[in-house]
Amino acid sequence: MDPAFSLRLHAAVRDNLMVVGVVIVAAAIAAAEQFIFNFKSPITAGIFTGALTNTPALAQVINYVAAAAPPDVASAVANEPVVGYSVAYPMGVIGPMIAVVVMARLWKINYRQDAERVRDMFPVEQEIYNRTVRITQDSVIGVPLRDLEPRRQWKVMFGRIKRTDGALELTTGATELHRNDLVSIIGTPEDVDAVVGELGSASDEHLDFDRSTLDFRRVFLSRQNLAGKRLSELDLPQRFGAIVTRVRRGDIELLANPDLRLELGDRVRFVAPRSQIKAISDFFGDSYKALSEINWVSLGLGMALGLLVGMIPIALPGGIQFRLGEAGGPLIVALILSAMRRTGPLVWNVPYSVNLTLRQFGLIILLAGIGIRSGYTFLSTMQQSGGIQILLAGAVISIVTAFLVLWIGYKWLKIPYGVVTGMMAAVHTQPAVQAYALNQAKNDLPNHGYALAFPMATIAKILIAQLLVAFLPGGF
Repeated sequence: MDPAFSLRLHAAVRDNLMVVGVVIVAAAIAAAEQFIFNFKSPITAGIFTGALTNTPALAQVINYVAAAAPPDVASAVANEPVVGYSVAYPMGVIGPMIAVVVMARLWKINYRQDAERVRDMFPVEQEIYNRTVRITQDSVIGVPLRDLEPRRQWKVMFGRIKRTDGALELTTGATELHRNDLVSIIGTPEDVDAVVGELGSASDEHLDFDRSTLDFRRVFLSRQNLAGKRLSELDLPQRFGAIVTRVRRGDIELLANPDLRLELGDRVRFVAPRSQIKAISDFFGDSYKALSEINWVSLGLGMALGLLVGMIPIALPGGIQFRLGEAGGPLIVALILSAMRRTGPLVWNVPYSVNLTLRQFGLIILLAGIGIRSGYTFLSTMQQSGGIQILLAGAVISIVTAFLVLWIGYKWLKIPYGVVTGMMAAVHTQPAVQAYALNQAKNDLPNHGYALAFPMATIAKILIAQLLVAFLPGGF
């Protein structure tokens, strides 16, 4: 197994175990609060789901209560989790936001430096520039680039090369460097400057300014049959005499490397002979219209499979059964399909722009649904006795878990703060907290933390919420 992959896998397992541990702590706090305030177990489960703002877990608790309670009281009992959820929910949103800003100031977080620590693990926004170097070092002369790059662990791309006779061509793995050749290097400033020193000295000549024979263009990847493929699989040097130097995904500029997998919506920057520009653009598709369309076959099939998986009853000791439901099932299927990327002609990943649109639309529907269902319940409960205790109980769970994730993740496990804030937002299943963390970080690290922790956190909460109703006293 690749050591780098093994290290990332170990970190992912460790981080998800931490997330599950925090969810269990939240459940333990909820159980203790039941005994302190004498709540009913459905209300306790509602407080747990509301404090961690997990609507799918609430839905499964309601389904469980409605199925397990006696028919004559099932309807009334099924409303009790909504009471706990509605009152605990506001602090489930506010508490984590407070934790993000308080700990950032306490620990004097520099989000930019924070992101630099893990730019090899996560794609983050970084400056990429181009410099031309004159080859003068004896140790690199006559050695093919394919041998030099892994040996010296360079993290740059080589573009054009100008020979001493004035011939301008593109570099390949077989390209050998000769004394006084000019070579363009693309990468981050620190990486490029380091390589310049190993090859020779910086030149004032800019090879990328010469577009007489070789030109560059940035195009959209819109052809579905290229999605999920590595750059090395495209065979561009042999097919078109071209190389890809950068890929822009969303707002992030990625340095092109042979193992980089392409996704629909990527903006690919390539360098090629002028005569091949049109052919290469057609090869990638370069259609914005195609990227705005949703493949309803793959989306509908994926959702249908997810709903079927969510309906499968899972047996637990003591004769208890639980289901992943309408959220957990599609989540599991989505994880599997996104890892597969494609099955024959079906591409499971949606274009970046479509992904963002669906995400924002889903967030609006989620918040509207929560408001319609919980607004009146919150008001009426707060006007009755016991409302303050439920609000306090939910606030304790929300605040304790938020600070706990940040402290364990950043101080103990040494995870970058931006990633930890995303993981904390996932523990609370809260897109609003995620948006706030992104606004504070001004980079994409919270998204990576959220994606890493969200699946395990959601499944754990769906299961544990039902266990709270099943095993705590004072049910129905």
